[in-house]
Formats: sequence, structure tokens, C-alpha cells
Amino acid sequence: MEKKVLITGVAGFLGSHLAKDLLAEGCLVIGIDNLYSGKITNINGLPYDRFIYKEMDVCSQKLITDPDFKNVQEIYHLASPASPKYYQAAPFETINANTVGTKNMLELAKRHQAKLVYTSTSEAYGDPEVHPQPESYRGNVNTWGPRACYDEAKRMGEVLCYLYFKEYQTKVKVARLFNTYSAGLANDDGRVISNFVTQALKGEDITVYGNGTQTRSFCYVTDTIRGLKLLMEKDEANGEIINIGNPVEYSILELAERVKKLTGSESTITFHPLPEDDPNVRRPDIQKAKKILGWQPVTALEDGLRLTVMEYQKKLSIY
Repeated sequence: MEKKVLITGVAGFLGSHLAKDLLAEGCLVIGIDNLYSGKITNINGLPYDRFIYKEMDVCSQKLITDPDFKNVQEIYHLASPASPKYYQAAPFETINANTVGTKNMLELAKRHQAKLVYTSTSEAYGDPEVHPQPESYRGNVNTWGPRACYDEAKRMGEVLCYLYFKEYQTKVKVARLFNTYSAGLANDDGRVISNFVTQALKGEDITVYGNGTQTRSFCYVTDTIRGLKLLMEKDEANGEIINIGNPVEYSILELAERVKKLTGSESTITFHPLPEDDPNVRRPDIQKAKKILGWQPVTALEDGLRLTVMEYQKKLSIY
């Protein structure tokens, strides 16, 4: 019998990648998305005989009794704006997707004895005072600022996962994702790699916030997807929070210079005020992922950036 999998946020960057991957493995995939930050073009052309798309909100109570979700075996709950550009423009919707939406998905998992993977975020660590960040670190998060709607909503989503695991033994696993990117990330997404590559290819100024010494860790999408699937597969991961990210750390300025070099761009790197609550450092400790999942990333930043640049050149018709 083919496996029945539900993906929330299926028209988003990660969701569409995951759907293609699972369909290639022979799964029956049901995807839901309200298209706030997802794009229908991301899922055009998926095989209609094994892919059901429903345009609906993850917060809708109708989800619980919808017959299409009957006997679902696995749920990947990815629905949420993930770029500051989108979540700051829709703070209440972002909170709802990660709280009301997460509770809906947990309820669905409980009813159908399904396994659930919830994608949380490295933003749960806030501006960390422990470096690199292990899952045991509780974070340094500001509840009173422009990023809080995302950071705190994801943390609350984790609390709901904890409660369903403890109270109902729901097979739930939480992934804290660190800066996933790929050639498929929309070039107007507002995240740092999409910004830099687009600006470099257009010959515009490459905008660095702060002095560029703040660091990030970038994980190519194929590595992240493999991590999420292993998380779903492994029973040892039930009731666990696991970092999924690349432990190699780069400064933002170093990233800008690499992008400039790879694109052969004449762009000028310019410096702008740092947004409020922007984390200073970010790097995952992935010992837990190695131990429980047997996972670590394999795509180097240079290789991932090269693929991204090639794809964006096609999109922007710049040769």
C-alpha cells in the first residue's frame, strides 16, 4: 500500500521540494497551502494521480474532519512564513499558523496515529549567548520586538508538540532548521542568499546589514530535506528536538564577497543599519542529528551557491 503523506505549506520553498522528493519515492501526497508566501508555480506539473492539492488555511477547523486526510500516515507541518519580509508583514497569521495550525496538525496525527514532523527554527535560540547552539540551550529571545511573532510562535509550536507527545504519546519530532537555501528559493524572498545573488546578477549594490561580521550557517535544501525525512523515519526521534543545519559558519561579509566572485559582478558592497534583534551568531551543534539520525550535510556552500547562481541567471535571463 502506498504511503499517504500530508504536507502543510506545500507551495512554499521547502514544501514543494519535499513533495517532489516524496512523489518520486512513490508516496501519495496531499498538500495544503493558503498561498500567502507559497507560490502555485512551485507545484505546477506534479503528477495529479498521486498528488492532491487543497488551497486551505492550516488554521481551519475543517481540516480535522476532511475526508481527504483520512488514514494519513505522515504529516510534515511546514506551513508558516519563514522570511522576515513575509512574517513581519503578517505577524498574526504567522502566530496562528504555528499555534492554531500546529494544534490542528497534532490533533490530526493523534486521530490517525500518524507521525508528525514540525519544522521549528534556529530563531528559537534568539541572539544566542551559547555558541554553537545545542538543542539543550534555551535561547535568548526578545518577546517585545519585530521578530518575536516568528521566534515565539515557533517556540509555542514546540510546546504544543511536547504536550501531545507527553499527554497522548503522539509520534512527534521537531526540527530546528538553520538557514536553508537553494536554487529554488524565490529571488524576491528577502533572505540573505536570494538577496545577494539577485543584487549581484543585476549589478545592484549588495546590501549588508551591520558591519557584516555577524555569522550564519547555510544548509543546502537537499541536505535539509534528507534530514526531515530521516527525522520522520526514526522512532528514536519521537519526542525529540533536533537541529538540522550546516555546522560550517560564515560571516555575512564573507558570503557577499563569495557571491560577488561567483557571479563576476561589479556590484558594490554597501553597509546599512542592523535590523532590531538580528542575531549576532548562528551555528548548530549537530551531534544529536549525527547520533539519532545518522545525518550530516554534504553540500558545501561553494557548490550550493554555484547552483543557485546558475538558476537565478536563468530566472533573470542574464547570461
